[in-house]
Amino acid sequence: MTEGLLLAFGLTLMAGLATGIGSVLAFFTTTTNTKFLSISLGFSAGVMIYVSFMEIIVKAQDALVESMGNVLGNWMTVGGFFTGILIIALIDKFIPKQGNPHELKRVEEMNEKEATKNPDLLKMGTFTALAIAIHNFPEGIATFTSALQDPSLGIAIAVAIAIHNIPEGIAVSIPVYFATGSKKKAFKLSFLSGMSEPLGAIVAYLVLMPYLSDMLFGFIFAAVAGIMVFISLDELLPAAQKYDEAHLSIYGLVGGMAVMAISLLLFI
Repeated sequence: MTEGLLLAFGLTLMAGLATGIGSVLAFFTTTTNTKFLSISLGFSAGVMIYVSFMEIIVKAQDALVESMGNVLGNWMTVGGFFTGILIIALIDKFIPKQGNPHELKRVEEMNEKEATKNPDLLKMGTFTALAIAIHNFPEGIATFTSALQDPSLGIAIAVAIAIHNIPEGIAVSIPVYFATGSKKKAFKLSFLSGMSEPLGAIVAYLVLMPYLSDMLFGFIFAAVAGIMVFISLDELLPAAQKYDEAHLSIYGLVGGMAVMAISLLLFI
């Protein structure tokens, strides 16, 4: 059990640290590899969508049907799924527009103008960091609970979330760097925004674990599936298509599904 907890925390921490990786990339590269980003974000969405419908929702349904019976268990599965969607949709709705992490930034912007002491840019960067931190919190719960239930599943979800956290790190770094001229401050804010992911894992451990039953686990897992499907459709695919060249995002999506399908078959 201890090893499983350490793995679950470790995977969640790894996913959260990816925002810092994005920040570092913004400082040490001169151009945005749009093809790579398009394929990677599409791949991440493919992994999340496939695993949500083919694995997570199935496990949730099995647990809920076993603990509540066929009819009520199936209704609770559907309810949990749409509860997850509602939670992440509400988070999106109440994030200030200027801090929305969906606004993509390119590395080239770092070189287009000199850093200026612009409080509006600093405000935008801070809001972006806050928005990403709020988004990352339920993602941390999703990664932690998935890894605790099935380590191979947790690894796949952690990798998918880490991929989509990289451009979010860039989105925080660029406006903060413009506003302050400090790479250190930009990296620090980007890094801290990713730390809400392991914070979500800690909250899940302290609040949910003591009460974890088949019914609660099933409902949480169904909600995790809803959260990941919403993130994929609302964030990852639109972002991938903004970087898109010749349907690369869709190829990445299909590739992510295929890799996830094969990996699940290997663990049967």
